[in-house]
Amino acid sequence: MAADGPDALSMRRVAAAAGTTTRAVYSLFESKEGLLVALGNRAFQLLGSWVNEYPRTHDPAADLVNSIVDNFRRWALEHPALFRIAFQHIGELPPDLTQRFRPARLKALADLVEMVSRALGLEGGLTNPEVRDATIKIDALCEGLALLELRDGLPPDHAEEIWREAFVALISGMQAALALPQDPIAAAT
Repeated sequence: MAADGPDALSMRRVAAAAGTTTRAVYSLFESKEGLLVALGNRAFQLLGSWVNEYPRTHDPAADLVNSIVDNFRRWALEHPALFRIAFQHIGELPPDLTQRFRPARLKALADLVEMVSRALGLEGGLTNPEVRDATIKIDALCEGLALLELRDGLPPDHAEEIWREAFVALISGMQAALALPQDPIAAAT
């Protein structure tokens, strides 16, 4: 799956890799689609648990940066196939399959939204446009840096530093933008 994408995934190959029979794999997952759903659920459950369990300190912005670098980055590097199912191949899977791991995805997203809201001092979760937009920006940077690093596009000796500096800059910039007073003329137009 990691090398060839979801189309290359077969119950026979999974059984061979696991050292078991195809019958055993079918009894657990029922079909290739069931296996993909299980992998999607596993991807988001693992990622969400790492974010949710990350210790919160008196510095919510540092908590967010550290959780992203320590958890999301590590997760993507240690589980590239799960990263690809969760973020890259999701558009290649039938919508009914992705709906079956949507609850796990939304739980992981809720944990991220909580950390983003806390770091920016905002309330309302995704109903707040500022939280929604900030979460989208953070997600995009997470996915982009993970893709770069997975394809050896980041220098290995500076990759973690690049991640950390990028997120510190992004979050600091968002905090500064939120602290700026609203221009009443611009707001009226």
